[in-house]
Amino acid sequence: MNRDKTWLWAIVIAALCIRFFALGAFPLMDTTEARYGEMARLMAETGNWVTPQFDYGIPFWGKPPLFTWMSAAGIEWFGLSEFAVRFPHWLAGIVVIGLMALFARKLGFSALKTSAVMATCGIFLLSAGAVMTDMALTVGVTLAMTGFYRCWQGEKRWGYFGFVGLAIGLLAKGPLVLVLIGLAVVPWLIIQHGVKQAFVVLWQRFPLITGSLVMLVIALPWYLLAEQATPGFLDYFIVGEHFKRFLVSGWEGDLYGSAHEEVRGTIWWFWCYSAAPWSIVLPVLLWRQRQRIKKLTQAGNGIISFLLLWLIAPMVLFTGAGNVLQAYVLPGTPALALLIAILLPEDLAIPRWFKVVSCIVPILILGCTIVLMNGGSDRKSDAVIFKQADKDVSSFYVGKRPFSGQFYSLGKAKKLTGTELLHDMDDFQLIGKSSQVKQFIASLNHACELSFITENQRVLYRCYKES
Repeated sequence: MNRDKTWLWAIVIAALCIRFFALGAFPLMDTTEARYGEMARLMAETGNWVTPQFDYGIPFWGKPPLFTWMSAAGIEWFGLSEFAVRFPHWLAGIVVIGLMALFARKLGFSALKTSAVMATCGIFLLSAGAVMTDMALTVGVTLAMTGFYRCWQGEKRWGYFGFVGLAIGLLAKGPLVLVLIGLAVVPWLIIQHGVKQAFVVLWQRFPLITGSLVMLVIALPWYLLAEQATPGFLDYFIVGEHFKRFLVSGWEGDLYGSAHEEVRGTIWWFWCYSAAPWSIVLPVLLWRQRQRIKKLTQAGNGIISFLLLWLIAPMVLFTGAGNVLQAYVLPGTPALALLIAILLPEDLAIPRWFKVVSCIVPILILGCTIVLMNGGSDRKSDAVIFKQADKDVSSFYVGKRPFSGQFYSLGKAKKLTGTELLHDMDDFQLIGKSSQVKQFIASLNHACELSFITENQRVLYRCYKES
């Protein structure tokens, strides 16, 4: 094994190991990770694997359950911990890397270079191990896109794998995956075969009917069971989450929070810095490797245009959306990795700049992990408060109860709406912003002592009934 190949293996293993050891190193942070982690905890506790719950008895209609199933399965395997809810999402990242390595090798390109780029891409490495919906979606998109291309090349069984990928996407994010895949596949078929022949080729080469049946057999039962369990789900999820959420800025119909208002087109800016450093490298390589790209294009396999369309499909889809997040660019990162691997020198010699660039994200992740382990997460999580709280005493939130408070209290910390509940209690704890808790204490007939205060002025008070 030569030195450059050793370097590639070292960077892939180091990046993934850094992310692995970070899985349990710091608390779940508000709002996304703590919210989804709490939903997984509720699923594991209640045994309700059909309908994810926002709180006890409150169904969560915002997303399909695959990400919740993953984290809840982690809890079943390892017990309740940060590692348990994050590990399945890290494993999903490994699956994506494996699928792209297999795809690269099949096409005659370097699987190792592809893996190295992906493992050191900012948004990918962050998401591999984050409790979110997006890595599960990326597994589905990657399987669907690689399955489609290989089926187009004549491997019909891969067409069925592609439809399995679509089913995974339906369970991870919903019908959005069909639009996302369509935005890449349809234009590419037109480029390759022309408008008239594109749909003929689609019909002739792909198992559209039997593949769709496979997809529906996998995904449809959950949709039907979810609507049966909580009527109204399909209307909210299909119309609200797939149209109003993205087309109506500050959509007020959101049952689970507030929509994010961003300037239209912000998704492209998100891609520039979220997929860094490789989002910066790619345009340079596309320009410098113009002749190689021309040669590859003349080969007739359409791989460059296929990957480019795959890469930009998420940005095209969300260009007109005001409610966008950085993680929405994630499904296109596998294409980014293979594109860069194709445009690197054909031999195994690795340029010095590549070695430097590939170290940036793993080093940053390591640094951030160390900071978070040493109290840097306290501003975004109430985990530190429940380390100090008495687990045998009832806890109540004054004001907003964050999702981390739900998770780390095992759902026992309640949100107060008045003082009535506390009048007959001899001993309890109050949590919240310092100013709000102090104001609330003034209305109580209890003696309250400050037990703990965080850097961002969130407090824990222990209260006793005055004799």
